[in-house]
Amino acid sequence: MATTVVPTIPAEWTLADLYERLGGIPLERIRVVPPLGTATEEDVLQSKRRFGRICELIDGVLVEKTMGWFESRLAVLIGHFIESFLDAHNLGVVAGADGPVRLFPGQVRIPDVGFVSWEHLPGRKLPSQPIPALAPDLAVEVLSKGNTEAEMQRKLRDYFTAGVRLVWYVDPRTQSARAYTAEDQCTEIGPDGSLSGGEVLPGFELPLAELFARAQRGEA
Repeated sequence: MATTVVPTIPAEWTLADLYERLGGIPLERIRVVPPLGTATEEDVLQSKRRFGRICELIDGVLVEKTMGWFESRLAVLIGHFIESFLDAHNLGVVAGADGPVRLFPGQVRIPDVGFVSWEHLPGRKLPSQPIPALAPDLAVEVLSKGNTEAEMQRKLRDYFTAGVRLVWYVDPRTQSARAYTAEDQCTEIGPDGSLSGGEVLPGFELPLAELFARAQRGEA
C-alpha cells in the first residue's frame, strides 16, 4: 500500500508566507515538484538526477542549494585543510557538499563541509544511510550570491537546534568569515584573521589569506 505524504505547509499559507519562511530566497530555487510541502528524503536523493541540482529539504519543500565554481573550490580546500589536520589529530571525519544530513524530521541540510567527531559515531562506525540522522560538530557554508541573510539565519537556527557546535560562514566576496558558537554568538573574522577550530577542532587554525591565495593560484 502506498504511503500518503501529509503536507507540512499549513493549508492557509500563501506563497508569500512560504517565501518569508524560506528566508526570501530567489524563487527559482524553490522546486514545486513534488507539490509544495510533500517532498521527502527520497526526493532529496533524486534531485540531482531529476533537476541537475542538489536540493535541501525544508518543511517539505525542495530548495536548490546555491553554489558557484569558486565557492566550490573554497569548500574543497577547507575540507582538504581539515582532513590534513585530522591526519595528525585523529578526532573524527570530514564530509563534503554531497553529504546530506537529517538534522531532525523533515529537515535535511547539506553543509559545504561537515566535520563529525568520533564521539558522535559509536564504535567509530561511519553511517551507511544515504541521509543519516546526524548533526555535524562543525558545519561550513561558503556563501554564494543567491544566499540571503534571512535564509542563512534560518539555517543557523536549524544547525544549533540539532546540536551543531560550531558554524563557519565564509564570504568569498569580502574574503572574510563569521564563526558562530550559538545562533546569537558570532565572531567576525577579517581577511587577516583565521578560522579556528576552537573546542571542536582544538589546535586547528586556517588563515583566510592563505585559503584565498591558494584558491586563486589554482594549485591542488
